Formats: sequence, structure tokens, C-alpha cells
Amino acid sequence: MNILEVENLRKTYPAFTLANVSFALEHGYIMGFIGSNGAGKPTTLKSIMGLVIKDGGTVRVFGEDFAQNELKIKQKIGFMMGGTDYFPKHKLKQISDVVKRFYPDWSDTAYRAYLKRFELDEDKRVDELSNGMRVKYSLALALSHNAELLILDEPTSGLDPVARDDLLELFQELIEDGDKSILFSTHITSDLDKCADFITYIKNGAILES
Repeated sequence: MNILEVENLRKTYPAFTLANVSFALEHGYIMGFIGSNGAGKPTTLKSIMGLVIKDGGTVRVFGEDFAQNELKIKQKIGFMMGGTDYFPKHKLKQISDVVKRFYPDWSDTAYRAYLKRFELDEDKRVDELSNGMRVKYSLALALSHNAELLILDEPTSGLDPVARDDLLELFQELIEDGDKSILFSTHITSDLDKCADFITYIKNGAILES
């Protein structure tokens, strides 16, 4: 069964149109979502997550209609849109204490493991982190509530080559049991070579190939 099905997704802005975007992702696989800047990657991901109101189309996650089961479905999705750039003067611990209240399946054990793996200091403020470390912190939050589907926008952006390779290895580890799937957007083709099972290519708001 597909973990994610997107069918004829449409969103129109004055200067841009997302035109009948359709693709599907199976359980236990990684899909790279590739396209140049302005191709429609963030608009697609935001439309899937209900962060913008789509003009048409359907999104099914875990076999259920997203619009009708949004709260339930979001409990099982780890979503990351760029790095953490909110509450710049707050310590990471303060932000984490708020975020985990939204997830009944939050795992402090997993969270601590990702903090250690990413070498993150909870006592640091957001504005003390590099762009790469902000991405890692956002990812740690997304991975700490037993999500079955990870939807990540440019997760390797701002990371040095060693950190990028470590992150791509982590992606492969996460899907080994076949229960999790990852959809991540990127414009770095070498990321796809290293870990993507499938590739969906978007250009000017339309899917060219999936």
C-alpha cells in the first residue's frame, strides 16, 4: 500500500501555478523531490501538509483522506520546512518542551539520541546556531515522535559534505524496517545518487517524471 498518494494537486498564485501534481510513495522507500528554485517544491509540500489551501486535488496518507483526518494523520508525520528560524532568543530546550506537548508518541529517548548524534547543545539559543545546526535541530524534532512518514524540504541545505553524508546515511537507516518512508526535496543531485529509491522531477509547477 502507498503511504502517500497525491492526485491532481492544484494551487494558483498570480505569478505561479501548481498544475495537477500527481505522484505516490510506497512504504519503506525514499523519494527525492527535485527541481530548480521556483519549480514548485515548497508549494507542493505545503499543499500536501495543508499549510496552504489547495485549489483542487486530493492527498491520501496511510490510505486516508488528509483533509478529513488532518489532526490524526499529522501525529504520524515528521515535517521539516527549512531550518529553525523562529524564537531566535529561546534556548533549544524551551522550544523542545513546547513541541513535544503536541505529540502523544513523543520519545525523549529518541530525542536525546538525535541530540547526541547531531552534537546539539540544548542550552544554546537558536541565534547561536549555524544554518546547518538549525537544520539538524529541526530534524531532531521531526524524528522524535515515531513518525512513519517524513516530509522534508531541503534537509541537506547548509550542511557541510560530512554532515550531509551522515544525514543521508541516517535516512537509509530509518527505512530499513520497511515501516517508514521519506519524501525530501532537494536541488543537490548527488543527494539523490546516494539514497533515493525514487525521484519525482518538477518543473514550472508540473511533474515531468516520477
